[in-house]
Amino acid sequence: MFDKILIANRGEIALRIQRACRELGVKTVVVHSEADREAKYVRLADESVCIGPAPARDSYLNMPAIISAAEVTDAEAIHPGYGFLAENADFAERVEKSGFVFIGPRPESIRTMGDKVCAKRAMIDAGVPVVPGSEGALSEDPEEILRTAREVGYPVIIKAAGGGGGRGMRVVYTEAALINAVAMTRNEAGAAFNNPEVYMEKFLENPRHIEIQVLADGGRNAVWLGERDCSMQRRHQKVIEEAPAPGISRRLIERIGERCAEACRKMNYRGAGTFEFLYENGEFFFIEMNTRIQVEHTVTEMITGLDLVQQQIKIAAGEKFLLRQRDIEFRGHAIECRINAEDPFKFTPSPGRITNWHTPGGPGVRMDSHVFTGYTVPPNYDSMIAKLITYGDSREQAIARMEIALSEMVVEGVQTNILLHRELMHDARFVEGGTSIHYLEHKLSQRP
Repeated sequence: MFDKILIANRGEIALRIQRACRELGVKTVVVHSEADREAKYVRLADESVCIGPAPARDSYLNMPAIISAAEVTDAEAIHPGYGFLAENADFAERVEKSGFVFIGPRPESIRTMGDKVCAKRAMIDAGVPVVPGSEGALSEDPEEILRTAREVGYPVIIKAAGGGGGRGMRVVYTEAALINAVAMTRNEAGAAFNNPEVYMEKFLENPRHIEIQVLADGGRNAVWLGERDCSMQRRHQKVIEEAPAPGISRRLIERIGERCAEACRKMNYRGAGTFEFLYENGEFFFIEMNTRIQVEHTVTEMITGLDLVQQQIKIAAGEKFLLRQRDIEFRGHAIECRINAEDPFKFTPSPGRITNWHTPGGPGVRMDSHVFTGYTVPPNYDSMIAKLITYGDSREQAIARMEIALSEMVVEGVQTNILLHRELMHDARFVEGGTSIHYLEHKLSQRP
């Protein structure tokens, strides 16, 4: 096991990684921007290093500064968390070339899965079902693009090969709009991801977003840890996640889960990862793989009893991977609400000082947050300030506990989306289960 790990992130995930390290008896080094100097996890760290001013490009995205911090503190490994540099293959490569262990997949795995065209090809080779579409990147020939769309069938969606996070995609309903849409998406992709390649997929009208969590040791050992339903979204950003997914047969989940584990074995995948699917009419269609820990890893932890962050660290440290599929047991139901510092219905960010902070408790309630009374939410980063998770023997109990927990939570000084979450816990369609990825957008559009 490592003696000291550098945490190259901020916010709740930095604290989450720190807690996992402390339980393992591992010292932590926290890097931080000037804006995060007073953060809880900075105060709790064994060592901390300021790596730059508030803007992420000058601090949390500053590769030389992070690696230098690891050098001067004698850290042995770097955990990237999620976001920032977590899925940057160049960073993973630089970490390893500098003599440190990158707590995550090998750089080549990140590179392959980061290119959506390569990822799709890899999944086809592994027998994982994919959305019908172009075999690779679209050509420059307009006639060939039109022919591909006719074969796939309208509507189609044009996606950036190097995209992610809901960016670099455009839905096309008619042939007349196709060529212009491809050109616009290419331009956006080149500017945003430095990769103008785009590909085409059939646009599914009313799918759910279901993902499969995996752990693998970089060799032949890989397990899948159940599924999560992340369909409650706004502008491709997840709002509520739950595990397991309501209303999908276990036999179908087991079949797709084993295919994901087998894909990991074929790729010699190392660490934690998530296969994301669209699910419609009883079928799964692969869309992308996230080569990192997910925001919503908590709900998987609640129903399996496993600490996924510790598993990441143990795998990276080279400890023997003892988990086998028969060891994985799924119990109960868990729900996560992302608490953001923003207007609950206009979604404008609400940075500022938190004057009163009270978190809920009781059976089956978990709060992952770095926030405290007096904490100032900076305007420079993502607006998520907490993750509220509830667990129950049944989905109904998990929802009931979430309703109570949300009603107990007090945040003053900034606006939050707690009101939206409380409304959704009483929403008849959510309570029934199985809403599509478009449900929340449609619901919000109907508000007076």
